[in-house]
Amino acid sequence: MIRGSSLRWRLVAWVTGVLLVVCAIVFVVVYEETGSQLRSRVNQDVRGDIRQLSDAFRALRSSSSTRLLVQLRDYVHAQPYSGNSSLLFAVLPGHATVSNHPELFGGSRPESGENAGHQQRENALGRQLLTGPVGQRTAQVPDVGAVRLQGQFVSTAAGRVRLGAGEALINVTRAQRSVARSFLIAGAIGLALVLVASYLAGVMVSRPLRRMAKVAARVDDGDLHPRMATPASAGREIRVLAESFNHMLDRLAAAFDHQREFVADASHELRTPLTVIGGQLEVLAAQENPSRDEIQRVARLVTAEIARTSRLVDDMLLLARSERHDFLRRQTIDLPEFIEDLWTTTTMGHDRRCVLGPVPAATLDGDPDRLAQAIRNLVDNALAHTVAPDGRVSLTTTALAAGGVRFTVTDDGPGIPKGQHDRIFDRFHRTDEGRGRAAGGAGLGLAIVRAIAEAHGGQVRSVRVTDGGARFELELPDLRARPDGGAARPSWSARA
Repeated sequence: MIRGSSLRWRLVAWVTGVLLVVCAIVFVVVYEETGSQLRSRVNQDVRGDIRQLSDAFRALRSSSSTRLLVQLRDYVHAQPYSGNSSLLFAVLPGHATVSNHPELFGGSRPESGENAGHQQRENALGRQLLTGPVGQRTAQVPDVGAVRLQGQFVSTAAGRVRLGAGEALINVTRAQRSVARSFLIAGAIGLALVLVASYLAGVMVSRPLRRMAKVAARVDDGDLHPRMATPASAGREIRVLAESFNHMLDRLAAAFDHQREFVADASHELRTPLTVIGGQLEVLAAQENPSRDEIQRVARLVTAEIARTSRLVDDMLLLARSERHDFLRRQTIDLPEFIEDLWTTTTMGHDRRCVLGPVPAATLDGDPDRLAQAIRNLVDNALAHTVAPDGRVSLTTTALAAGGVRFTVTDDGPGIPKGQHDRIFDRFHRTDEGRGRAAGGAGLGLAIVRAIAEAHGGQVRSVRVTDGGARFELELPDLRARPDGGAARPSWSARA
């Protein structure tokens, strides 16, 4: 029942349950401790009473048992019994019991409201007080209830005298009943206050959750604009929860916008090759007997557009996979050998002045295939924007003090237009729309570079160059010096 109820009532139920358990434990401890302390005090009082009675009896100086009985009766009767005083009695051999409460030991007449049978039962209980063992014990006394007794034998010339003292435990019972009554009253009031306080606390705790549920319901209906407001009086946990929730909605809205833009841009990019393929096939179909040259021409165009579309699809799939946790397959990369091989294969066949700077003798923790793709995209971009045969493209590798590495690709081409340095890493963005399409590019190369850099925990940026050309910097962490302590590879330049 509690599991299916609302948060506020579950909170009330749990707080109430905990309070009841705590109160029960405290009540048992206080109740028992109160009784234990009072009983201990009664035991001390009884021991003191029997000690005083024994000392007083020994102080009596009489050789006659009758005279001793009279003196003992005078002493005992001088301390009359009441509910708050001690019960004293003495048994002399051959004489009646001396007590400050003589009705306990063989009263002949029933008291008011009692019959003869009741009086006989009381007399029997009274006689049991005189026959039990000495020492401390608890006995039932008529009209008194439980009494803590202590007996002692004292030897005299007249024989062994049994002395006894007792104190009623009614005060202990009354004190424990008072504790129970106080706990019941205080517990009832406290329980009512806790019920109200816990319900109000449950309302306050569940209020931001209900607001969050309303916002989530609107988001589920397709509206990504509502956000969870946090009042100034809200607690730290609520503010953190609201900020995390709003941040999640911001990322969700950005992801949806990004997805819509990506789909729109991808549709636009795919429409061009499909249009070209469809148009060429229509031209070919309109001819009754197309020549072999015409068929080959259309085949070349269609094949080129299919290849371009395949590259576009591959790039889009790569960008989609870049957000997965298994996008990278990390391993230790020997940096000098890796860079030299990559530089050779990338610049081969390009009539440019290609310059490779020194490479630190170090290893890098990363995915060699993805890293090669990122650097190759930067170098290909530089080669595409320089003019043969004197265009200059360079790659510099620099070890950073923080344990990272920076790959810098520069060229002497037309450079990046003003205001485009941040946008060039967006998907399907081109600084030169016409030349990008003519070269078969879709504007995804630099976006792939950024995705690979961020997957490695690094970054890529375009740096403004005052003397012309373009400069890209790719920074990655986890650079380590090689164990063999080799020296950096020297720089070299070549015309590919």
